[in-house]
Amino acid sequence: MITIKDLTKIYRTEEVETTALNKLNLEVKQGEFVSIMGASGCGKSTLLNIIGLLDSPNSGSYSFDGEEVSNYAEKERSGLRKANIGFVFQNFNLIDELTVYENVELPLIYNNVKSSERKKRVLEILERVGIAHRAKHYPLQLSGGQQQRVAVARALVTNPKLILADEPTGNLDSKNGNEVMELLTELHSSGATIVMVTHSSYDAQFSSRIITLKDGIVVSEKENEYKMDVLVN
Repeated sequence: MITIKDLTKIYRTEEVETTALNKLNLEVKQGEFVSIMGASGCGKSTLLNIIGLLDSPNSGSYSFDGEEVSNYAEKERSGLRKANIGFVFQNFNLIDELTVYENVELPLIYNNVKSSERKKRVLEILERVGIAHRAKHYPLQLSGGQQQRVAVARALVTNPKLILADEPTGNLDSKNGNEVMELLTELHSSGATIVMVTHSSYDAQFSSRIITLKDGIVVSEKENEYKMDVLVN
């Protein structure tokens, strides 16, 4: 699904030049659950932003689902992103003035989905992530774990080809964090492709492969032979 070759991203100011990604190479197959780890400043967030078509590289190749997208303009990136990628953020990024239902419905409105179809899909995905009983509540009436479930539902409601999770348990206690990781694992088991940035070695063990970055390059890759069943039993 994702093929990245010699990807470079440089940030420049008048006084400083910072190389965030340095000819990085990476491949993610359809149906994989990949964790990206590394110290702060190693390039994790930059890589996730480029994979998510929120930013573009200075050079190199990025192929998404067989399509070269590294040189896409913002309008092209936006269209591809809305149709194919779901995001789960550390800070949830829910809109406080909207109900749970309305937060999850929003991406469908942006994608011009008809009202009757929107209702069907929102109710189905809220049920799937176990938060349907909170549909009429507002984000501030929910626990952190419940808010993240809403964020996952919002990411999934468009049936994206790829889910990107940026420190999805970073603001949660261990119990709620475990619930979110188990939910992501269930989604992966049902066929979802997930790329997750995390500082947590524990969370990374839920994925099928761990990629470690340092100074903007991949320094190691590790297949996980055991995952959630070992960790939670």
